[in-house]
Amino acid sequence: MKSMVIGGIILIVALIAGTYIVAGDALSSDISVENSLTFLGAIAIITITVFVALKYVNQIKNDTASGELADENWDGIGEYKNPIPTGWGLAFIGTIIWLFWYWTIGYPTNGFSQIGQWNEEVNDYNTRFASKFENPSEDTLVAMGESTYLVQCAPCHGVDAEGINGKAHNLTNRMAKDQVEYIIKNGANNFANAYPAGMPPMMLTEQADIDAVSSYVAGGFKGEQPAAYAVCASCHGADGKGMPYVGPNIVEYDDAIVTTVLENGKKGSIGMMPNFKGRLNPTQEKAVAAYIRSLGE
Repeated sequence: MKSMVIGGIILIVALIAGTYIVAGDALSSDISVENSLTFLGAIAIITITVFVALKYVNQIKNDTASGELADENWDGIGEYKNPIPTGWGLAFIGTIIWLFWYWTIGYPTNGFSQIGQWNEEVNDYNTRFASKFENPSEDTLVAMGESTYLVQCAPCHGVDAEGINGKAHNLTNRMAKDQVEYIIKNGANNFANAYPAGMPPMMLTEQADIDAVSSYVAGGFKGEQPAAYAVCASCHGADGKGMPYVGPNIVEYDDAIVTTVLENGKKGSIGMMPNFKGRLNPTQEKAVAAYIRSLGE
């Protein structure tokens, strides 16, 4: 038994030393008190585990079964009416006591947390951001929009905003002819808040009318307005600059349409653009709109 105790002590020391080598630097961090408590808990668990294991190994080697047999048995195999081991019972009660201590005093659930610290820092940053850019100039918006675009939009629309070989909307022009034609034939998103009515497909049915309107809109409303555009003007206006809650501006990328697309996503001829709601704040959305407009200019 003596040799087992000595071996157990050596094992405990080795395990504690290994734990300290791996995680000891955490004791000097900003939350060293909590880390120290955790390290002490690890020492306690290691010590208790080793000595309990040694105790039962010793019992297996030296103890013999004794006591009063229970009345029940299974195929002649019964069990003794022995009480639970004292050490096990004390350890169980101690664990319950430690649990409540840890929840309420040692590391309360309403105390420090990394998630809480992160949320505080984000909220503080957002407050300072809103204050700094409360009334940004157009140049500031364009510069901010460029950096935001390159991170959030360029992976699909390309660094030059030309859509990466047509695999996403070309943002350097308001709309290309084929894009206008696609919307006429297939309709557009029903943006529940911005444009509740949406745009149904096939507002124009004759291909000649579709071609004429598509060319006129894609050409920037230059030249003679096709008679068929009267169907579009009922929602988008005679000048194409849209009507609030009815139809978006189809002359330029104004703040309203860019914000609506960013917050709701958009279904297009090549697939679905995801929404960016929550990823960009209102100032950043306006900045992206300003930058996209600057590309057309």
